[in-house]
Parts: sequence; C-alpha cells; structure tokens
Amino acid sequence: MPYLWIKALHVVFVVTWFAGLFYLPRLFVYHVESTEAAVRAQLKIMERRLLGITHIGGALAIAFGIWTLALAPALLKQPWLHAKLTLVLILIAYHLYLVRLKNQFAADACSRTSRWLRVFNEVPALLLIAIVVLAVVKPG
Repeated sequence: MPYLWIKALHVVFVVTWFAGLFYLPRLFVYHVESTEAAVRAQLKIMERRLLGITHIGGALAIAFGIWTLALAPALLKQPWLHAKLTLVLILIAYHLYLVRLKNQFAADACSRTSRWLRVFNEVPALLLIAIVVLAVVKPG
C-alpha cells in the first residue's frame, strides 16, 4: 500500500480516536449529574460502547502511525517527531485513565465531580492542538 494511503488511514483513525476521547468524558459529566437510575444505566451502556470504538480508533491510529514510520524511518531523526510521540504517549495514558473512570462508573464508584470532569475533558483538545502543530509546522 502506498505511503500516502497509510498516512491518510492514520489520520482517519486519529480522528476516530479523538472523537471518543472528546465525547467519553462528556458522558461522564452527564453520568455524575444524573439522578435517575434509568439514565445512569443507559449512560453505562453508552460509555462501554463508546470506549470500545475509542479502543479501535486508538489501536488503528497507532498501528498506521507505526507503519508510516516504518516506511519513512528518517522521520525518527526529527526533533518535532520526538515531541509529538511524547504527546502521543500522554494521550495513551489519558485513554487508559478513561478506562479506569469507565470502570468506576460501571461499579457506581466514581468520586469525581462534574467540574473536575469538565476540566479533564479539555486535556485531549490541548494535546490535539500541540500534536497537529508539531505534525504540520515541524518546528526545530
């Protein structure tokens, strides 16, 4: 498969991954703020399903990113890519923390406030901005 197709698929799955990273914490906010058992039960289902899609998007984004690097290993010598990959590792940690939160909500054991979750929900946006700037501008 040509390099640009692999790169394009990487971008498609990055978008898929970020969709989940943006929306799942918003569901958590609704979950914390809901007082109705039926709504909370529905949110648990939505959270579980969205996390599954987020896992797929993240795994495929990473796989196509690695494939892209395998086809263009000279990129690994670029300082901007080192910074980008560091931010991607932080993004993976964020994703894993979402798993932890989802499991806490599933067990009715999450103690986070809606305000904390609203702030937490901004983290992937900041990471996205930095990653895109690094990938497009390629500073340094």
